[in-house]
Amino acid sequence: MDSGSRLPPPEHVAIIMDGNGRWAKARGLPRVAGHRRGGEAVRRTVTAAGELGIPYLTLFGFSSENWKRPADEVDDLMGLLRHYLRGEVAELHRNNVRVRVIGERERLAPDIVNLIDNTEALTAGNTGLRLSVALSYGGRAEIAGAARRIAEAAIAGRLAPAEIDEAVFARYLLTADMPDPDLVIRTSGEQRLSNFLLWQTAYSEFVFIDTLWPDFTKADLERALSEFHGRERRYGATAGRR
Repeated sequence: MDSGSRLPPPEHVAIIMDGNGRWAKARGLPRVAGHRRGGEAVRRTVTAAGELGIPYLTLFGFSSENWKRPADEVDDLMGLLRHYLRGEVAELHRNNVRVRVIGERERLAPDIVNLIDNTEALTAGNTGLRLSVALSYGGRAEIAGAARRIAEAAIAGRLAPAEIDEAVFARYLLTADMPDPDLVIRTSGEQRLSNFLLWQTAYSEFVFIDTLWPDFTKADLERALSEFHGRERRYGATAGRR
């Protein structure tokens, strides 16, 4: 993509990072090696998103279903998460990146929650890329949680049932202060959402690429953006009408 003719980037790009295990298996390495290389791809992608002027980037790091994986793999993933939070936050802060985590924090170890809290507090005033990482996250659980909080507000008299519409419901989601994703990218050739941002992706464009996540580069991101710009987004209307 030529920077002189580059179209404005989508406001919000979300990525389902898939293929770490297959990357490692193809090289005869343990799965943790794939996750470690996947962490390097995260670093490259965050840098690339900033360079390309993407305002919001959301990465699907660890799903609520991933807790079902073998205990040693989960332990390795949590160890890599600790390493990333300790080792990368200062650089993210220097680059004016604002970091937040969405998901069920109560399932994470207390020291990880503390690292997340510190990261969010440190970067809260940054005005550059808004990086959200979905950890211990599930779209259905998020929607159920929003419904529960709405019910509690109605019982407490803070919200009348007649006031509940899509806009009100969205305010009770974990992503209430960010726009819905314009583009969702999934790596590794798989073509499914895997319980990721189910409400928010109602009108997102999807780009599925064969590249395994550890091999994902800025060029892959640029190609996905190019494909996005070739789409006609109608939001349910007929061509040429909104």
